[in-house]
Amino acid sequence: RLRLSVLNNPPLPIFLLSHDLAHIFLTTLHHPCMCPCNTATHWVGDGFNVYPVFANKAFTQELSPFLMFDYAAPKSFLPNNGSPRGVGRHPHRGMSTITIAFNGEVEHADSVGNRGVIKPGDCQWMTAGRGIIHEEYHSTEFSKRGGEFEMCQLWVNLPAKDKMAPPNYQPIENEDIPSADIPGGAGSVRVIAGSFAGTTGPATTHSPVELWDVSLPKQGAIADFPFPAEHNCIVFVRRGGVDVLTSGEEGDEKAYPLGPQDVALMERQTGDTVRVRAAADDTSLLIMGGKPLNEPIAARGPFVMNTQEELMQANIDYRSGNFGR
Repeated sequence: RLRLSVLNNPPLPIFLLSHDLAHIFLTTLHHPCMCPCNTATHWVGDGFNVYPVFANKAFTQELSPFLMFDYAAPKSFLPNNGSPRGVGRHPHRGMSTITIAFNGEVEHADSVGNRGVIKPGDCQWMTAGRGIIHEEYHSTEFSKRGGEFEMCQLWVNLPAKDKMAPPNYQPIENEDIPSADIPGGAGSVRVIAGSFAGTTGPATTHSPVELWDVSLPKQGAIADFPFPAEHNCIVFVRRGGVDVLTSGEEGDEKAYPLGPQDVALMERQTGDTVRVRAAADDTSLLIMGGKPLNEPIAARGPFVMNTQEELMQANIDYRSGNFGR
């Protein structure tokens, strides 16, 4: 059972714009209030034109353990015989970055010797730990041929006890990501992390995390997603649309529509299932969440620690060269 509540800004008439953030509580339905968060795209380097999906909720406890979500919607790039587009060498400490390629290819290299190309359907789970320096570009082959490019990058926080762990790199190829059917035949779930319908994803995480790539092929299909009641849960519409179905105080069903690039945040209350109805054919969702860390979040640029002093030390270590080894 879900309750829809205002996320930020003064309440406006009831409507939902693309890229809005909507709070949905796993409890009895109450009167909804919607408001636009007015997110716009920006360039990361010269290769990634992204929506900051979490907007002003990024780096807050309401998303924990997730921190940030950049989504590069489908965009066509012309063939490029010059320098590949992307982001040059930059550091990270105290968190993990998860990159998923849907179309196009991303080439990665880092300071501890990892290299790889993230192809459509692949996922790269890079744990920065005590520090890593990496770079991300359109792959050489994709740059030469051009074409449609679509990807996303998520940041997941590390528990305090693991922030200074050695860096770790998990290249997870498409064929290594298991798929589970949604009960009732509504569609399927590629399980990257966590478990769904008895299928466990390949990603190794430092705290309980769910990351599911959901496909709902037919409009009208209804899908139930059991989710741990004590975990934060986030639903993102990558393509198509869904109605989030809820039970009101009188037992009546209500539907709250989400369109492309809309996101809903589910707060931990009494419910343990998210129910959606596909509003269009070929709908694609990302459902993610995890057990909240309940630890202070200190974030600045590419570093995510627990205190300002730790952030200062990260900057000192990076500038002194004692970093990314």
